[in-house]
Amino acid sequence: MAIRRERERERDNLIVGLDIGTTKICAIVGSVSEEGIDIVGIGTSPSRGLRKGVVINIDSTVASIRKAVEEAELMAGCEIKSVYAGIAGGHIKGFNSQGIIAIKNREVSPDDVKRVIEAAKAIAIPMDREVIHILPQEFIIDDQDGIREPLGMSGVRLEAKVHIVTGAVASAQNIIKSCNRAGLDVADIVLEQLASAEAVLTPDEKELGVALVDIGGGTTDIAIFVDGAIKHTSVLSLGGNHLTNDIAVGLRTPMAEAEKIKKKYGCCMSALVGKDETIEVPSVGGRKPRILSRRLLAEILEPRVEEIFMLVNREIVKSGYEDMVASGVVLTGGTTILEGMPEMAEQVFDLPVRRGDPTNIGGLVDVVNSPVYATGVGLVVYGSKNIGIREFPTMQSDENLFRKVSRRMKEWLGEFF
Repeated sequence: MAIRRERERERDNLIVGLDIGTTKICAIVGSVSEEGIDIVGIGTSPSRGLRKGVVINIDSTVASIRKAVEEAELMAGCEIKSVYAGIAGGHIKGFNSQGIIAIKNREVSPDDVKRVIEAAKAIAIPMDREVIHILPQEFIIDDQDGIREPLGMSGVRLEAKVHIVTGAVASAQNIIKSCNRAGLDVADIVLEQLASAEAVLTPDEKELGVALVDIGGGTTDIAIFVDGAIKHTSVLSLGGNHLTNDIAVGLRTPMAEAEKIKKKYGCCMSALVGKDETIEVPSVGGRKPRILSRRLLAEILEPRVEEIFMLVNREIVKSGYEDMVASGVVLTGGTTILEGMPEMAEQVFDLPVRRGDPTNIGGLVDVVNSPVYATGVGLVVYGSKNIGIREFPTMQSDENLFRKVSRRMKEWLGEFF
């Protein structure tokens, strides 16, 4: 009986992050205790139903989710019922807003905080979009700015500055639907770069100012933090798949072989490759493999990676925070494993650059110690900080789904504080 109670308690403390990516679907199981988070199970499966971060085939996505979850269940020795799912794609839009209210009893109460956030989000959002996150940046009481926690403070006027992230309703619904069909409840939908930031950024970097660049298979996700708060988010529909496609065309080799060549021999700076290094390239149509210079591969990758970083740099400049990212740029996501990535990024951004691996976790650290798992681990960290917040039960009808999604957004405000 005691053993069963212990197992039930352990199961209650398990949090599962489901990174639904363009190239892979990854389920990561974390056990939360007072000491921190231990990673106890990992499952990955090739992703077949997504394009540029958006679900385009539900059946294929469901099959991939099931495979990844079963693998994670086997490793963790538990049954997975609920997950924190990541969302990305070119449809994601982030913007800043602010609201002002009069403080009722000259002292800030939870109700005042709720009202000021409501005022900040009282903006026109198109019917086909929904709010995914409302992230408070700072509060201002009677012209005193920089306040993180306003509760209990005296004043007459309360202002809130928030960052609002919105996404296409259909894309969010398709993620929920895919998880539900795979037999999972969705505890929350989380912006992928927000999750990655939880796993790879330090509090000092967020305070000083940092740009997180998460380059996945189909998208490049950007998040800028200044003064400990998120200031800007955006998603570019460019990623590692474009590099693979360039290799396949440039070296005239099948896509599957191009992906292997990229992972094994890829380098995005031709200056780092020796002149006499060679690679074997399989041909299409049953022809014999060819021996080519590795530098040729680097010369194919270099302009595409430079283009991605130039677009990211343009996005950072457009955000208006380019002078505030004093601690530099952190690269994460599977594509950033490519040799020469930090060096190329330093040239383009003219800032310090490092690769971001998941930190401050225990358990299977050696396995997840890679930018590939940054989003999955980050979803577990996000879940541990927001544990107990509502879930999406298995949904029966689309009408029910609409109602629950909109109710979740309203609840979020009250539960954040």
